[in-house]
Amino acid sequence: MELSLAHPALKAFMCGSLSGTCSTLLFQPLDLVKTRLQTLQSGVQPGSGRVGMTSVFLSVVRTEKLLGLWKGVSPSFVRTIPGVGIYFSTYYTLKQHFFQDRSPGALEAVLLGGGARTVAGIIMLPVTVIKTRFECGRYSYGSVTGALRSVVQTEGPGALFSGLMATLFRDVPFSGIYVMFYSQTKASLPKEISVSAWAPLANFSCAVLAGVMASLITQPADVVKTHVQVNPQLRTLEAIRYIYMEHRLQGFLRGAVPRLLRRTMMAAMAWTVYEQMMTHMGLKS
Repeated sequence: MELSLAHPALKAFMCGSLSGTCSTLLFQPLDLVKTRLQTLQSGVQPGSGRVGMTSVFLSVVRTEKLLGLWKGVSPSFVRTIPGVGIYFSTYYTLKQHFFQDRSPGALEAVLLGGGARTVAGIIMLPVTVIKTRFECGRYSYGSVTGALRSVVQTEGPGALFSGLMATLFRDVPFSGIYVMFYSQTKASLPKEISVSAWAPLANFSCAVLAGVMASLITQPADVVKTHVQVNPQLRTLEAIRYIYMEHRLQGFLRGAVPRLLRRTMMAAMAWTVYEQMMTHMGLKS
């Protein structure tokens, strides 16, 4: 069946998957640096902001070569390509079902984005766990399938869903806040810009602003999620207590700079590509 005859939700899935592929390949090094910063052992001083990020970056290049920055890209692809596709197809389906004739309001946008992220997050959580373990450098898995098999055999299937609540506490608010800021900012643009050749740049700018706000608000939950998935014996509350006892409040901001850069740019690219592809296919995104 030709793409033009495909179901709109399938088109949304394909648009989302393509945008996720591009952004994952470009920004994987930032995700790896973020994970390494968050899982530094106590007593290691990561420095603040740019210094910590730079030192980890150089350390990875020095000890694991340049390609070491893309460690974990395989599970990232396995997670992102279908995950972003699931997210956008769910988002499109929910939006068409509930808001076919109008734009969602601020609270409705939060619920719309959060609902789509809940579906995608739960489905893709096992791969998210493997991705985090690949990036932290403490595990020596050979492949994604090998890692999945190893975790099931040594820790049980439940370990693949470690950090479920922490992941949802991070991703659902992030997506809800993101969609709210993005949709409301985009709706405030003059109509002549929205239909001009500057529309992609305007959409990208709105997406960047939304990504910055959502990333800052959900940063503590991301730190907790990383600790739970790297140390599956920890529960969410135990991880919160551990982070505070070891690093105090600043511990919840570890990895904020690379995460903000990565999440903001990935989301901006994904949404811009998604919007343009949907428009090219004649569908209202």
